[in-house]
Parts: sequence; structure tokens; C-alpha cells
Amino acid sequence: MNIGTAHRPLRDKVVDELRRRIIDGVHEPGDRLTEERLAEDFGVSRNPVREAIRVLEAEGFLHAQPRRGAVVASMSVRDVEDLFDVRLSLETLAATLAAERAGAAGSATLTKLLGRAGTTPRTADLAALNTRFHSEICALSGNALLTGLMESLHSRLQWVYRQSVETRAADSWAEHRDLADAILAGDPDAAGRAARRHVLAARTAALGRAETAAARG
Repeated sequence: MNIGTAHRPLRDKVVDELRRRIIDGVHEPGDRLTEERLAEDFGVSRNPVREAIRVLEAEGFLHAQPRRGAVVASMSVRDVEDLFDVRLSLETLAATLAAERAGAAGSATLTKLLGRAGTTPRTADLAALNTRFHSEICALSGNALLTGLMESLHSRLQWVYRQSVETRAADSWAEHRDLADAILAGDPDAAGRAARRHVLAARTAALGRAETAAARG
């Protein structure tokens, strides 16, 4: 994909495209990515690639290797625990507030997203739809600070979801349905409980993968 001809800063474009490839599994954990090859793929010089690698290393997607490029990261058991500890607190709060504050229009959006999930076959599209669903709940919470905090986690959460979508998708979207029903019913306690169950189930699946990877490594 030649991205050197568009009008956004090249570094930002390389960051977005390389992040997307990692999330979608084009580049898997352990893959080595050289600056030269990435620059050729993207149709840019090596400088924006080098800058993009630094950004994605800070986000936890890559481990930079001086003069060699980078290696795609894998999430350790501790990484998963830390991520889901934060997610559990934020999403439980978001669901509770959304149940208190969501109007008819917001509720209709959740219903529409659930319907789209049932007709979306591609795993990459499901991962993006999953992020939209949780983003909508944050928006319905009416808390801008909470929304911003969750947005900072979305890329990593989408990466985690993408790795489990083949086995977790049906259960995950059933949990989404329970969560949406509680929000639509205006029941904060039920929404908080549904969010907690959903995040804990996702945490268990993610920890299982991280523990298996650690045992192999």
C-alpha cells in the first residue's frame, strides 16, 4: 500500500497503517520488521518509518531494535492483567452512567450495532465494530474524561479482541446484548454487573493466551 501520496503527515500515516496491520494480524507477535522493507511497502523514506516505530513502541505494539527495525510485541501476563484491571474499572463505570443517562437515540445506536454484528463475517470488521460498541457506551455515559481515558486503550483492546475473535465472538456479542439490554432498561446496577461479567470473561480468555505464549517462550 503506497501511502506516500496523501496529505497527512507521513509519520502519522505510517503509524496508523502499521498499527492496523498489527491489530489485524498481518504482522504477528515475534515478526521482525525492518525500516527498509516498511519504507518500501509504504512508499516513503525511512525517517517517517523510524519515527512511527518509536510511537508504536511507546504504545506497546513494537520493541525497537537499534539499526535493525523492530519486533512485533506480544502481551505478557502482567500486561494483560494491568490492561484489564483498568478496563474493568472504566467500563463498569461507563455502563453504569450510560444506563442512567442514555436517551432513546443512544439506545437505538446500540441496537443497530448489535444488529450489524450479526451480519458481519470478517473478523477485522468485527474487531472494529466491537470498539465502536464500547465507544458508544462511553459516549452515552456523558463523561468526557472517562471517554478520553477509554479512547487511549482502544487500540490495545482491539488488538486483544482480534486475537480472540475466532473463539470468543459469539460469547462476546451475547454479553454485549445483555449489557445493551440493561442500558436500554435504564438499570444502572444491572448494566454495571453485565459490564463486569463481560470484561472478566474477556480477561480470562486473554490471560489464557498470554500464559500459553509464556509457556512456549
